Amino acid sequence: MKKHTNVRWLAGLSLLAMGATPALAQEAAPQAADAGGIQEIVVTAQKKAENIQTVPISIAAVGGETLAAYNVTTLQALQGSVPNVQIDNFANTPNNAVFTIRGIGVIEPDPYAGNTVSIVVDGVPQFFSMGALLDTYDTGRIEILRGPQGTLFGANTTGGVVNVITNQPTGEFGGNIRATYGNWNRFDVSGSIEAPLMKDVVSLKVSGIHTERKGWVTNVWNGEDMGRKNVNAVRGQLMITPNADLKITLQGEYVAARNGAPIVVNGGLPGEANYVPAGTFWNGSVLPQYVSPCAVPNEPCKAPDKYYSGNNEVPDKSDMTTRFFVGTIQYNNTAIGDITSITGYKNFTLFEFTDQDGTAKTNNATRRRTHGWQFSQELRTAFNVGESFNAVAGVFFLKTDYNHYQMYHLDFALPGLIQYNVQDQSTKSFSAFVQTYTKLAEGLKFSAGLRYTHDSIDARSTLDTGLGSKALTSADWDKFDVTFPGSLDVGGKKSWNNVGWKVGLDYEMGRNQLLYASWARGFKSGGFTGRIGVAADGDTPYNPEKVDTFEVGLKADFFDRHLRTNLAAFYTNYRDMQVAQIYYDADTQVQGNRILNAAKSRIKGFELEVQAIPVEGLTLRGSLAYLDAKYKDFLYFDPVSATNTQLKGFDLQNAPRWAGTLGANYTYRMNGGARLVADVSWMYTAKKYYTSIIDSPRSTVQPTYLVDGLLTFYGPDDRYSIGLWGKNLFDKRYISTVYDSPGYMGLVGYAPPRQFGVSAGYKF
Repeated sequence: MKKHTNVRWLAGLSLLAMGATPALAQEAAPQAADAGGIQEIVVTAQKKAENIQTVPISIAAVGGETLAAYNVTTLQALQGSVPNVQIDNFANTPNNAVFTIRGIGVIEPDPYAGNTVSIVVDGVPQFFSMGALLDTYDTGRIEILRGPQGTLFGANTTGGVVNVITNQPTGEFGGNIRATYGNWNRFDVSGSIEAPLMKDVVSLKVSGIHTERKGWVTNVWNGEDMGRKNVNAVRGQLMITPNADLKITLQGEYVAARNGAPIVVNGGLPGEANYVPAGTFWNGSVLPQYVSPCAVPNEPCKAPDKYYSGNNEVPDKSDMTTRFFVGTIQYNNTAIGDITSITGYKNFTLFEFTDQDGTAKTNNATRRRTHGWQFSQELRTAFNVGESFNAVAGVFFLKTDYNHYQMYHLDFALPGLIQYNVQDQSTKSFSAFVQTYTKLAEGLKFSAGLRYTHDSIDARSTLDTGLGSKALTSADWDKFDVTFPGSLDVGGKKSWNNVGWKVGLDYEMGRNQLLYASWARGFKSGGFTGRIGVAADGDTPYNPEKVDTFEVGLKADFFDRHLRTNLAAFYTNYRDMQVAQIYYDADTQVQGNRILNAAKSRIKGFELEVQAIPVEGLTLRGSLAYLDAKYKDFLYFDPVSATNTQLKGFDLQNAPRWAGTLGANYTYRMNGGARLVADVSWMYTAKKYYTSIIDSPRSTVQPTYLVDGLLTFYGPDDRYSIGLWGKNLFDKRYISTVYDSPGYMGLVGYAPPRQFGVSAGYKF
């Protein structure tokens, strides 16, 4: 026994020397693994419940207990904790998610650009990136699948899938309540309660959350805070089980976010259209203009010790209301297998104002409103043929529609100058899929999947330009005093057909040891640019992109499940890659937007994740990720300078070369069943380029180093808990996003400063 303990200690020490696992990517973070070794995690990544160690794909799982212990209330809080996964947003559109997995993602705020990473909630894909940084409460598990997942999850999953599973009704009476208080006047309260209405037949569950805090950015115009949060959400679930084979779950969710306006930090340089000199006062501001975080030309931007921005033009308002409904029917043991039907409907309205220059000067501002809805239906069956063959087959339909307007005041160019853009787009998608698994020999399994997809789009965008004296808050906000000639009206209809597939082999070398290899082809639909500046931006569609990813991996447990090593290596061939181009022409005072189809890029890398239990109660974890993502062939045309540049060898956006984490968790068990849990994690992300296709210095996001920690006391049977927690404990100040627009300004967003607080929970 002593020999095994020594071996485990050596394994743990070598792990700490090696470097990195996601602090939040294993359920063992807030609670110790069981005495038998590292605990099993059940996932549904392949549309069925499986041990994560037996799934032949690169996947990370974050459990609900972990999310609660670290007081995670949105998906964005997972940034940096999962290897080769970036979870960001735009500074001036914080409700819009920017997910990038293994260098594949969409960095464009409006819905016309679509997604390459699908957010799936209880089986329903979320088409819109607006609102995709979900509020996480009463969440059972978050699974992050890396690489193309088109066979089982459909189009627009060339980067991967974030699969969110909420806690479902159990049929038993019970509930919980949890409260958090922290700095920045943060206050959260969440809870759930379930009550059987008819024993073993009908059960009702209701859960909800309220979260609020002040902002950590100071408005130089009035000295008040910016970026406040105030969100209320409630979810109701009704589970009906008429018999052992049939389960019907109906759930509805309502979310009301009443937040402060988006924050824009002015990273301008002298001579640019929106540059405002530091130390100057405008419009009666109480504080002077701050120093630009991008003040040094041809150098990366740098976050200051104290965060400033400015808003003198528009209300401090960003309101988003979401309604989401899911109906799930599971009917097992039928003549054609286990049948699952998932019906989803979601609608949302986002309304917000933004001071786009981020100063107390009257330069430019926007009023934006987006209303969108989606309806989806999936019907599938899982069946076996003998003992050596099983499959999942089904059909899927998705219908979406959105209407968006933006009234853009450009006083910096010409006092009273206004652009009014309206986007109206609808899409339909139909697909049929099958995924099969065949046992070839003892321990050897062959998998093959195929999916046919038909996508269509109907899009129209208009742009009017003129002069106006009406404020964005007035009743006549959309009226021009003078309308210039040359209004744009572009768009069209287009459809595409595609066949994607995946083939793979996996071999069980021994108990809890799996070797696998796969080839997956995925695609992302084409479309029309919606936010137009010139006619050429939106009168022709951009084409679909295709991805081929080759992956090999090893998942292995050693020393009676006291050491776990998971390794995945991949190579991706990326063709007709869709690249969002946002440019500003200082001569014409026009901001243009378009989606380009870059010819080729290639991406290669690996993810190594290790977890060890050297002695009872102590869990060490680490991960190391490498990503080499570059254009292979891309003749880039700059519409401002009218020049071509070959970008072969340039890095892709939002694709840091290295990332890693280290973590340790210790559980001290007390008499009577109580326990004390201490957890600390360190996360590193190398530098990356954000919104600049040509990898300009101002588009660089610096390397980040973050340390989080918690100390929690759990009473007997975990009935109650109280704990201290902290994120970014050393209060590091970082740039999180930056959009480089030469001649206009650098548009910067800051990462959160130190956050800490106390939490208490009770279960009944």
